[in-house]
Amino acid sequence: MRHVQSFAPIETADARILILGSMPGEASLRAGQYYAHPRNLFWRIMGELLDIDPSSPYGQRVQALKAARVALWDVLQSCRRKGSLDSHIDNESLVPNDFAAFFRHHTKINHVFFNGAKAEQCYRKHVHPDIEIETIEYLRLPSTSPANASISHERKLEAWRVITSASDLCGLAHGRAVPSYIG
Repeated sequence: MRHVQSFAPIETADARILILGSMPGEASLRAGQYYAHPRNLFWRIMGELLDIDPSSPYGQRVQALKAARVALWDVLQSCRRKGSLDSHIDNESLVPNDFAAFFRHHTKINHVFFNGAKAEQCYRKHVHPDIEIETIEYLRLPSTSPANASISHERKLEAWRVITSASDLCGLAHGRAVPSYIG
């Protein structure tokens, strides 16, 4: 198993939404970019929700997220994992990111969305027991990973629409909100 490390967060001080993955996959680690796997739907979904061109250069996509006051990070700072699958993460090796410091500097965040079950599971087990902020709402969304092929792009997009109503995104929100994701 290989020891892998996450990236620094994409964030601004006025972020209102935090989207959390578990740990970048191999393609993302090689590229040094969040959600770099060509079949991962994250940037395509953000494109549809926030009018971000998913084919634009990575730096432009990052700036568009920041302009929409959306922060992006991973629950885990490091772990041991074989390959890219969350199911191959060695649970004994998990080191969470420093969320206490993050939330001290990002006091306007009022929604945390988990990109899949592993991100939520790791957060609730390794972070939430130590940090409980009553003003933050938490919701797990279907993973945008290509490994989550049992859920169609359309169903993922519909579930992810909830982020457009989670905060006042300055007119960038499109479509209707979905109250919760079950699945």
